[in-house]
Amino acid sequence: MIRGKTLKLFLMDGDSTGRIKCTLANWTGIVYKIPRIALDKCKNIEYLKQSGIYFLFGTDEKYDQIVYVGQARVRKNGKGLLYRVQEPHSSIDWTEAVMVTTTNNSFGPTEISYLENRFCNLAIDAGRYQVKNGNEPSLGNITEETESELEEFIDCAKIVIGTLGHKVFEPLMPQSSDIDDEPILYMKYKNSCASGKRTNEGFIIFKGSVITSTTTKSCPENILKLRKKHINKINDKNELISDLLMTSPSTAAGFIGGASLNGFTVWHDDQGKSLKQLEEQNQE
Repeated sequence: MIRGKTLKLFLMDGDSTGRIKCTLANWTGIVYKIPRIALDKCKNIEYLKQSGIYFLFGTDEKYDQIVYVGQARVRKNGKGLLYRVQEPHSSIDWTEAVMVTTTNNSFGPTEISYLENRFCNLAIDAGRYQVKNGNEPSLGNITEETESELEEFIDCAKIVIGTLGHKVFEPLMPQSSDIDDEPILYMKYKNSCASGKRTNEGFIIFKGSVITSTTTKSCPENILKLRKKHINKINDKNELISDLLMTSPSTAAGFIGGASLNGFTVWHDDQGKSLKQLEEQNQE
């Protein structure tokens, strides 16, 4: 049974673009979202002197979202998370840090090693961000009881980090009853043949869909940029090698057809009804 969650967001600088502190009801974790330029304002935050896990977020030259997952232990000088985040990270040019620790300072070396490994692999599996870790973090040795507790901690942290704007751990196709009600849709245009589905975030084009090899003269600029951005996800047979999230049915259709297309008329269900007809049917 899916239950609602209560989160508490504290805008530390009084606006949504500044530092944010986040807690979840009945959870010992505490999360800070800090812009890089605001790190100096955090020197007196006691929680950030503890051990924990941190995530550095940015974009690369292709405007792909990138992340580095790291762990921070308390040093002999009494410094932990904040001190580690401020150290150089040559593998990523980041703009924002998310730091995760606990209100009861319960993380030891074994716990943070396990969490670093799990968060890193969850981000890789989700496929939304490029993970910039050079080596896979060590999983460490933990008891069965501790593993269960840490997995529960991870579930809560995923909710908070997603709420803060980074759905780095969420699969493109969510495991939700809402998405189950959406039909699989199909489209054909010239030599393209694709399938996909609407989600809460937009439209998923399924792996294996075939896109056109050319674009029309009137193809929108945003479609051309998307094709260039995702060129590494298309094989030599013009097939998608992984699911791809687009902002709308029309953007998805344009990406597949290489043209300006109305997604509400070109996408159909297995009975031949267009997406427009399906919406009209649901409104009756």
